[in-house]
Amino acid sequence: MKRAGVLMLAAVPVAIAATAYGISPSTHDDPRPAHPSAATQRRAPEGLAAPAMKNLAQELVASAENSTLDWRSAYGYVQDIGDGQGYTAGIIGFCTGTHDLLVLVEHYTAAHPGNALARYLPALRKVDGTASHEGLDPGFPAAWRAEAKVPAFQAAQDAERDRIYFDPAVSTAQSDGLGPLGQFIYYDAIVFHGPGTDGFYGIRERAMRRARTPAEGGSEKAYLSAFLDIRRATMRAKHPGIDTTRIDTAQRKFLDEGNLELRTPLVWKVYGETYKVP
Repeated sequence: MKRAGVLMLAAVPVAIAATAYGISPSTHDDPRPAHPSAATQRRAPEGLAAPAMKNLAQELVASAENSTLDWRSAYGYVQDIGDGQGYTAGIIGFCTGTHDLLVLVEHYTAAHPGNALARYLPALRKVDGTASHEGLDPGFPAAWRAEAKVPAFQAAQDAERDRIYFDPAVSTAQSDGLGPLGQFIYYDAIVFHGPGTDGFYGIRERAMRRARTPAEGGSEKAYLSAFLDIRRATMRAKHPGIDTTRIDTAQRKFLDEGNLELRTPLVWKVYGETYKVP
């Protein structure tokens, strides 16, 4: 199954990639900056970034992205899943049509110029923003899979995942006074929707108009409930019939249980499959 969300249309699952933008979130003009409160300061400073928690976050995302808890098995994943984003590849669904895959290969090639993907950079620049495979077929998928066996390329995927998705999600959640569950909810949203005012940051802005964040003196549970409601509606508005169980029977379940610290053991379902972390 594949990378970022599954459509259940007429009960037939169709994979759909995350809208991933190669924008450095550090330069994003956050529509409503939040300021840390006492609630934020009481949190463990690492939160979801603590090594064990970060691994848990990757397992949770992988259950929705790849139907597995073994997130490291996806470094070599590459496929056109028919979502109009070209090839989707790697541990977080980098796409040839959404700029982030191009940025990944450019950064990796700068450090490792002789890699198997470097020859495809002209084609990747040409197809960026489109669904086209021009200049990529037939060799690009095989080159990706081969390079994915190289530890340096695995590390490059990790670094881009953190730069574009994980680090901005966690730091923004901490500034909003959110604990580990809220930090994960933000992370999964930015993975699926991408950053930007029409993605994660837009969802956050709408949620902040509906409920106050803990940093603003509001209820953490009430704010996260509003965020999940808006995110679910956003998913369904863009992709009618999409399966939203990554929210309904995973994140919403943890929230309803009051597990704001995302403590294990965890049991959840995505697309009808049950996952457990002891």
